[in-house]
Amino acid sequence: MTEPHATCRRTVLRGATLAGAVGLGLTACGGSGKDTAAAASPADLGAATDVPVGGSKLYRDDKVVVSQPTQGVFKAFSAVCTHAGCVVDKVENGVISCPCHGSRFNATTGAVEQGPASAPLPAVEVRVEGGKLVTGSKA
Repeated sequence: MTEPHATCRRTVLRGATLAGAVGLGLTACGGSGKDTAAAASPADLGAATDVPVGGSKLYRDDKVVVSQPTQGVFKAFSAVCTHAGCVVDKVENGVISCPCHGSRFNATTGAVEQGPASAPLPAVEVRVEGGKLVTGSKA
């Protein structure tokens, strides 16, 4: 037979664990949309040739989308949706898509093409150094 206070303690601990898990879930999708970590941290994304002319590439781990509208011209945007802070999950046919609530952005300009997001994706500094794409400020 279980002691009454042991059951109570177990119930409280389960509730705290559940509350923590729910809080983490909300944090992941409930951001302010102002996450600028991708812009602030320098990142070597790899070969500039990985981004096709007239196309775009998502660097999900670095939270950046890079497009190359014309040969040698690169534009980069935060991959963090301005609606709820989710990281976008794909770039197809010039459109950046957010999986959380369906927002869509122009891959060349970062402009909102479909809400609920109402603000464009923030631009991120990008440059080519030694044939590689590098984002963020120089140290």
